[in-house]
Amino acid sequence: MPTTDMGRWLIIAGLGIAAAGVYLRLGGRLPPLFHLPGDLVITRGPGTLYIPITTMVVVSLVLTALLRLFGAGGSR
Repeated sequence: MPTTDMGRWLIIAGLGIAAAGVYLRLGGRLPPLFHLPGDLVITRGPGTLYIPITTMVVVSLVLTALLRLFGAGGSR
């Protein structure tokens, strides 16, 4: 693995760790990620089924943007 690729992945990992640290430091005062409009919650009796459709679309768009920003996605 060339050093430029390793550096790119270290930057991505560092940004992810920093984002997780900010979220934990704020103690949940940020709006919850997994309760967006369009996410399905089905409650029947003692069980609850949660299907995060909108959340997964948002996560996919963010990850796609980050990978394209750092050049890991798409053809060149």
